[in-house]
Amino acid sequence: MGEKIKLPEDYHIEYGGQFEAEAEASQTLIATSLLSILIIFLILFREFKTVKLAAIILINLSLALIGGVFSIYFTSGILSIPAIIGFITLFGVATRNGILLVSHYNTLCDEGLDLYDTVIQGSKNRLSPILMTALTGGLALIPLAIAGDLPGNEIQSPMAKVILGGLLTSTLLNIFIVPAVYYLSNKKAAKA
Repeated sequence: MGEKIKLPEDYHIEYGGQFEAEAEASQTLIATSLLSILIIFLILFREFKTVKLAAIILINLSLALIGGVFSIYFTSGILSIPAIIGFITLFGVATRNGILLVSHYNTLCDEGLDLYDTVIQGSKNRLSPILMTALTGGLALIPLAIAGDLPGNEIQSPMAKVILGGLLTSTLLNIFIVPAVYYLSNKKAAKA
């Protein structure tokens, strides 16, 4: 198409505007998201003193990512800036749930419970707080996710959809996967 247009010397065509600005902002947000995940890992490592426990907590990020990606795929199919911000928010909630679970496991281990009882008792004790966090957040976001076609919700709706999808998968999978990974990783350590 550019070959058919004759331009005066020293003139050129450049496409810009909103699309270009959004692409640059998306790249910046993705870079800062990766940096924030690294910082979260370092803070977790500092708190729990082992790479293993920090990694177990960060498993929640991948569990949350599953739901967020599926919610984007089944709704708009577009990874927008509000959706990326939704992922950042979602990662914070998922990390919090992992910290709740793993720190309680460590407390129960310090009290002298064996590994199996620690995982069972700790999961039962933390089930309510984790479900309540996800439920209150999810119920608050449902109206925003549903009203995506209304004026003014262009930002809130994609963000709410990502958070809802991620909360669903991270909460459901957190109940099963994190306890299993904690048990298996500590069982190997106990045998060694």
